[in-house]
Amino acid sequence: MKRFTILILMLTACLPLKTVFAQQETWITNASLVDPARRTIQHGMTVVFKGNLITAVHKRKAPENAVVIDAGGKFLVPGLTDAHVHFFQSGGLYTRPDFIDLRKIRPYEEEIKEVHKGLEQQLRRYVQNGITTVFDVGTTYRLLNRRKEMTEWAVAPQVYMAGPIITTAANPAYDSLKEDAPFARATTAAEGRRLVEEQLPYKPDLIKLVFRPGGKAAADYLPVVQAVIDQAHLHGLRVAVHATERTAAQLAAEAGADFLVHSVGNEVLDDDFVALIKKKKIVVCPTLLMEDGYLHTFDQSRVFTARELTYAEPFALGSLYDLKQLPDTAIARLYQIKAAEHTPRTAAINRISQLNLKKLSDAGVTIVSGTDAGNIGTLHAVSLLPELLQMQQSGMSSWQVLQSATVNTAAILKRAGYTGNITVGQPANMLLLDGDPIADLHQLEHIHRVIRNGRVIDPDTVIHHTPASLVQRQLNAYNSRNMEAFLATYAEDAELLNFPDKLLRKGKEDLRKAYFFFDIARLLHCRIVKRITEGNYVIDEEHIVDDHGTRGGTAIYQVEKEKIKKVYFVK
Repeated sequence: MKRFTILILMLTACLPLKTVFAQQETWITNASLVDPARRTIQHGMTVVFKGNLITAVHKRKAPENAVVIDAGGKFLVPGLTDAHVHFFQSGGLYTRPDFIDLRKIRPYEEEIKEVHKGLEQQLRRYVQNGITTVFDVGTTYRLLNRRKEMTEWAVAPQVYMAGPIITTAANPAYDSLKEDAPFARATTAAEGRRLVEEQLPYKPDLIKLVFRPGGKAAADYLPVVQAVIDQAHLHGLRVAVHATERTAAQLAAEAGADFLVHSVGNEVLDDDFVALIKKKKIVVCPTLLMEDGYLHTFDQSRVFTARELTYAEPFALGSLYDLKQLPDTAIARLYQIKAAEHTPRTAAINRISQLNLKKLSDAGVTIVSGTDAGNIGTLHAVSLLPELLQMQQSGMSSWQVLQSATVNTAAILKRAGYTGNITVGQPANMLLLDGDPIADLHQLEHIHRVIRNGRVIDPDTVIHHTPASLVQRQLNAYNSRNMEAFLATYAEDAELLNFPDKLLRKGKEDLRKAYFFFDIARLLHCRIVKRITEGNYVIDEEHIVDDHGTRGGTAIYQVEKEKIKKVYFVK
């Protein structure tokens, strides 16, 4: 039979995404195979997969009738894992009314509605960013009920979920939400056991417990903590615990916790505690950057990278600028003051967390990567690489960081036979990278192809922008003063016009000249007062604050082929 060879550049252009090699044997040849477990890179390797499983790893040539992906020496690594996300949160400003209550400005019900409406696209973004597995360590019953739906989507990571977070603290902002409530309070051992049992019909993958001593001694909560852990273990469920203070973390560890999902940030860990974590084989997820997400949103200093502006959910990202023109200026100012007051404390937490991560990692404790994505300022999908780079800055080697995002995550649930590596019998979840991630972790963002569950995916084809989402991307880049991300939303021959037909600028280089003030303006922010979308047109009523004062205006965007073709300014 004539050999059927398909170059990797043509893979997803030729076949529908849902059916790309789903049941055919596929050979990836000439790959530089990165093995995080052994800390080796083998060049000229072949990896074979059929359906959703890897069936062979060797150096043999492909048979004549095989589907072949010529990797051309690119680096093949296991798919990445974000072991700490929350899908009930968008990452935007309005997602945590218990932290900043803006429900009079935007009802929380609208936030919930948008989270569910955008869930499939959110999962697509994870795959686009090379993340093939996520752990939602605290969700809602409504989201738990959507897991089967998620498995049927053409592009989505493997999703593991805990149920609503069992907490020792009150969260009145969520009390009336029923199936959309992310928290359930337990103040006694009996309540803790009952809440575990309540989750069982929803078949969670693990149980999540938040343990905040607050004004009480940590030991006062021991009966609740012990009851939740024992009840979960009775049903074969592992327990993730949020405990950011050393005494709370130690009590949780002694009570049998399996997974600590934050760093201890209030004191440097002593050798006895580190030994306890290692002896009990507790998995630790540090989440180093989450505090900064809140801080730099509230102090209005957040600056996004071009990658974040391009690949993050645009409406959640855009909301993080809203404090600059919030209708309630008093609350915006209040949180700016609070952020300034908390800056030294946050810096101390970050410094201690990094020291503790280095100490735990050096001791051989199993470390996994996680972002706490969904919290204010920690955006879904795009936050993992900055977290990995921060872990490296803490003193972990590139190999240790890559292990935390791949093979180490198998220890979270301890599924029989699962290693997360590129070996025979493992799920076909892999990334083909342009460069060597061990030499430079930034290569993890240069993804040529994603193989998710045996499906070969071109990351550039995963997200299709609506006219409104494209215009929002453009607005976000404007507010970030990021010229390259701004121009990336425009067609090469884009035009700026005064309505109805007076041409002002044409072409990207002319646009670059028109927006020269990105580099020099002291103040610059555009808020959308009202937006209307009709077909491929987006009409924005705008309110702009800049060095010249404040002004209003209307812009009409004409979108063609997912690029802005024309902008009409109406005076």
